Amino acid sequence: MKTLRYLAAIILEKFPVATVKLRYLLRFGRLPDFKNPKDLNEKILYLKLFSDTSLWTQMADKYRVRDYVKSCGLESMLIPLYGAWERVEDIPFDDLPQQFILKANNGDGKGTNVKVDKTKMNEQDWQNLYKRLQGWLDDKRIGALSGEPQYRGIKPMILAEELLPCGEGETSLIDYKLWSFNGEPYSFFVCSERQADGYHATVDCYDLEWNRFPENMQASPHMTVATKAIPRPACLDDMIKAARILSKPFPEVRVDLYAVGGKAYFGELTFTSLGGMMDFYTPEYLMEMGKKVTIPNLG
Repeated sequence: MKTLRYLAAIILEKFPVATVKLRYLLRFGRLPDFKNPKDLNEKILYLKLFSDTSLWTQMADKYRVRDYVKSCGLESMLIPLYGAWERVEDIPFDDLPQQFILKANNGDGKGTNVKVDKTKMNEQDWQNLYKRLQGWLDDKRIGALSGEPQYRGIKPMILAEELLPCGEGETSLIDYKLWSFNGEPYSFFVCSERQADGYHATVDCYDLEWNRFPENMQASPHMTVATKAIPRPACLDDMIKAARILSKPFPEVRVDLYAVGGKAYFGELTFTSLGGMMDFYTPEYLMEMGKKVTIPNLG
């Protein structure tokens, strides 16, 4: 199965436009409009296929993006980093704390992070971990199946970061994903109860005043719409200010953040949410957000 996926990625990487059209057709039953993109999905697809995405490569690299965050004066929002390595055998596990999180710097959100608690690891657990990390490093075609160019230029590395604690009663950290269009924050895509595979989660929608709009969401194969509200984060204003700074150079980007102990932490910058084929928003809300994205020189 891995070999077939790898061969498919090689082929599809050479034909990104056809790949995107086919996947979009299979998901939505119609072809995307690249001549006059309207909703947020179509505009994301247009940007990733036909615009200059060279800056995206640094921004999508979970290691190099830290320099961008620092240059924006937001270093205090970075999760403490223990180290970054290009080879599994170079990771000094004995020197790392008892608990930490490992991430692939080129991960696309699909299971490329793992929590480690050394007090609960046996020999087989360590072997499985080494194998998993090596798999991350060996995967040189992340994003190819979705036509996402930003991942091609990222040199794979493994990062070790401080493990942020979950809130009381939470099974995972809450992701506060703030959509920003042409440098202006617009709305939050909130993910909670995320499962270990990186796909399945409970989702919801909030505006900048923390008013909840679950009617903008719809269930999808991997997403369940929340049935209750999440309390307004104490650092909401800090999140919005940070997103306004970080998103300034881009027509659209999602600034992904965490809130722990009343403090906002930077997660990552996401340019191609679900590859630009989001099915967890209603068509009406995708259209509403798409109208906020101005693409330079389009048409």
